Amino acid sequence: MKKDKYKVVGIGEILWDLLPDGKHLGGAPANFAYITSLLGDEGTVASRVGSDTLGSEATKQLASLGLAATFVQRDSEHPTGTVKVEVHGAGQPRFEIASSVAWDYLEWTPQWQELARETDAVCFGSLAQRSPQSHQTIRQFLLHIPPGAVRIFDVNLRQAFYSSQILSESAKLAQIMKLNHDELPQIMQLLDLGHVDEPSSARRLVSLFGLKLVCVTRGERGSLLVTAEETCEHRGFRIQVVDTVGAGDAFTAGLVHHYLRGCSLEAMNDSANRMGAWVARHAGATPAPDSAGLACALANITAC
Repeated sequence: MKKDKYKVVGIGEILWDLLPDGKHLGGAPANFAYITSLLGDEGTVASRVGSDTLGSEATKQLASLGLAATFVQRDSEHPTGTVKVEVHGAGQPRFEIASSVAWDYLEWTPQWQELARETDAVCFGSLAQRSPQSHQTIRQFLLHIPPGAVRIFDVNLRQAFYSSQILSESAKLAQIMKLNHDELPQIMQLLDLGHVDEPSSARRLVSLFGLKLVCVTRGERGSLLVTAEETCEHRGFRIQVVDTVGAGDAFTAGLVHHYLRGCSLEAMNDSANRMGAWVARHAGATPAPDSAGLACALANITAC
């Protein structure tokens, strides 16, 4: 049954991106939930921070972004996550991710179980599954959401924090798999599958894992959406890139927002590219909603 407003969860890492111009709250779940909320759904972050200054600042920052910290756990033994981000070339980021931090110890609790039962869609990645505890907690969450809820595996390969086992297990639990054009051949190799071109590899993943949709992002060249029956390409938007941190998460939020409403591949592709482009025009992953261009981006999103 279609709703006016869906409960959409980003589960996994929450952290501070340490950028050249200062620190910005980041991590795919927070970035994704923020854009989800801007689009009109209930974006929810399920993560864990330390009982430290950065943890307190993170929950305050979530509130300033209009996101509740109700499902952000506090850890008295491990620090809040940080990532040193260096931006190179055409705004492309390079990450140095701190290890053994709070989000490596996500805990399966009755509160999270209740959240899972109310979830309409959940987005998860590979990075937050680098530790056995968080891997198991995320798996429990995915197994407890309603049968009709949507599971989105936003791959996000980072450093060496992934394996063929994690990728395969995650794809089997998902209906949507999103990855970028650099990750696709890596994943095909890790899974011992041949890679010829993007459309054929995406169709192979759809078939192998029973996915409803595979999305391949191409940076400034747009994106490719593939289902068992259709293929849709988008050329992207020509913009002045400041940095691309969080642009992929914004893309995913736009995609999921329209997927939940049963929109066409063309509408999903257009919305996703517009939101990704809007974030890439700004520094950091969560630009203020009154920033120039947001109203235009939302007004021009293709209707279902």
